[in-house]
Amino acid sequence: MSPRRRDAEGTTSARAVRRAELLSAAAEVFAERGYAATTVREVADAAGILGGSLYYHFDSKESMVEEILATFLGDMWAGFERVLDAGLGARQTLEALVAESFRCMDEHRHAVMIYQRESRYLAASWERFGFLAESWRRHQDMWLGLLERGVTEGDFRADLDRSLVYRFIRDAVWVAASWYQPGERLSPAEVAKQYLAMVLEGIQAAPES
Repeated sequence: MSPRRRDAEGTTSARAVRRAELLSAAAEVFAERGYAATTVREVADAAGILGGSLYYHFDSKESMVEEILATFLGDMWAGFERVLDAGLGARQTLEALVAESFRCMDEHRHAVMIYQRESRYLAASWERFGFLAESWRRHQDMWLGLLERGVTEGDFRADLDRSLVYRFIRDAVWVAASWYQPGERLSPAEVAKQYLAMVLEGIQAAPES
């Protein structure tokens, strides 16, 4: 490899690392102060650089939040697809999806908070954020389909409204981003296990006598 090529690759790698650091700083500020209320200058201050230097990496505040949310959702759906492709029964799939949700929340906590608070505003304001609405629909369809399959397989109670169960599980799991802190006493897997213990006793089918 030529010295020029090594230098170019080193520069590209360093820039990618710096870009990731800037996105991490931006995600924290957006989550704490709100996207609309945060200025580019405040993001730059949090990252420890001049405001103008931020535009070397991103052309706008919208570009930053778009990449933050797209990265989070891309990771979330990759994890969900691994679970769905594993050929598990309905109950085991539910358990794995909840565990995957907490894993993702642990790794993308600030992005999850932004998604919860800002996604409807962003999707309604800019065409570029249409992927957010698509993710809402996909998430709902995935869970409703799983709950229906669980009833058919005899894992879940048939007398509960599937839409209500979906909303309960969705809100119970993802609202944890408002209080969960990485590195707490319970790991993401342990939190998921205890959530499941509370949820499943309410929706699993009674064993046949």
